Amino acid sequence: MALSKLERRQRIKHRIRKIIFGTATKPRLSVFRSNKEMYAQLVDDKSGVTLISVSSRDKEIESVGSKSEVAKLVGKSIAEKAIKAGVETVAFDRNGFLYHGRVKALAEAAREAGLKF
Repeated sequence: MALSKLERRQRIKHRIRKIIFGTATKPRLSVFRSNKEMYAQLVDDKSGVTLISVSSRDKEIESVGSKSEVAKLVGKSIAEKAIKAGVETVAFDRNGFLYHGRVKALAEAAREAGLKF
């Protein structure tokens, strides 16, 4: 029997997380997308702390336009906050989602804003 979408994503997520690990100097940029919203956070896995988080629900991000445009704003915002906090390099965790569409838009916007991964 075929896997459901959620089961498939969970398998991919666990496969990715075996490899990617965030530290204080190089945190993990974790991305989550729901049907309506987009979330990104920088996580230090060594101490189990979220350093910075941004979502499309934040007040400074205007939720006007397509979902991809909102994802670009989230990527730009997380990069700006990370650079302000002194973080330049991150490990990108797509969280089991395909690197396509909104996830790709967020990643490219974060790169353009100065994050390295």
